[in-house]
Amino acid sequence: MTELTKENIKHRKLPLSRVIFRVIAITIGAILMATGLEIFLVPNHVIDGGITGISIMLSHITGWELGIFLFILNLPFVYMGYKQMGKTFAFSTVYGIIVLSIFTSFFHPIPAFTDDILLATLFGGMILGIGVGLVIRNGGALDGTEILALVINKKFPFSVGQIIMFMNIFILGAAGFVFSWDRAMYSLLAYVIASKAIDAVVAGLEETKSVWIISDEAEEIGNAVNDRLGRGVTYLKGQGAYTGDNKKVIFSIISRLEESKLTTIVEEIDPSAFLAIADISEVRGGRFKKRDIH
Repeated sequence: MTELTKENIKHRKLPLSRVIFRVIAITIGAILMATGLEIFLVPNHVIDGGITGISIMLSHITGWELGIFLFILNLPFVYMGYKQMGKTFAFSTVYGIIVLSIFTSFFHPIPAFTDDILLATLFGGMILGIGVGLVIRNGGALDGTEILALVINKKFPFSVGQIIMFMNIFILGAAGFVFSWDRAMYSLLAYVIASKAIDAVVAGLEETKSVWIISDEAEEIGNAVNDRLGRGVTYLKGQGAYTGDNKKVIFSIISRLEESKLTTIVEEIDPSAFLAIADISEVRGGRFKKRDIH
């Protein structure tokens, strides 16, 4: 196995084709989210959860364009994302938010596709969720709520999903005072639909996932996962039933936002490695909490 220094492990570059694909996917995802917001939800006074929901309400109250609030309010969470997930995640998130802000401003003058509140809620939530799912699947984020939830999760014994739901109860409830209570209920429906759409695109909405990797470059991959994701790994001994060869198996636990980056790490080091990722409903004990990446 070729030995790499820690610096080389951290700064290995993605292939240009992979970078271009990610940029295109994040661009499409951000445009879809802008479409769901400005063409369906916002004109009908229906909001989404998280920072997006807060931005919609502030835009309604002040009369300023939605894109301004989406950009400004998400900026502090980009730094959190950089500390938690690294530079690639931060850059992907910044780019996605910039595209989202630009296209919400571009779409703002366009009339809503429908005045039917239920249709707007269903299609707006679905399109928005597909867009967010595309961005998450390609290593970025369009809303700072999940990043904040990951930070809080490090300090308090609540899951990321519980923290996000707790914050959104207040955000969606506030829509009842800013707009009306029926709009708040439609907003809750849009949020649920968007969550299910994200689930379908990302192929797993669980906060934690188990990872099994079998590779001849196991130690190199393990070091990269530890250094670039801040996740601990466990080496297990395995033996191929057909060949009888001894194999070193990597086991680790990651968050769903880290899945794209972990896949990239494995592909960079050993494209032929066996990789299995599964949802986990609960993690207790051990050392799942990730360390800070400097």
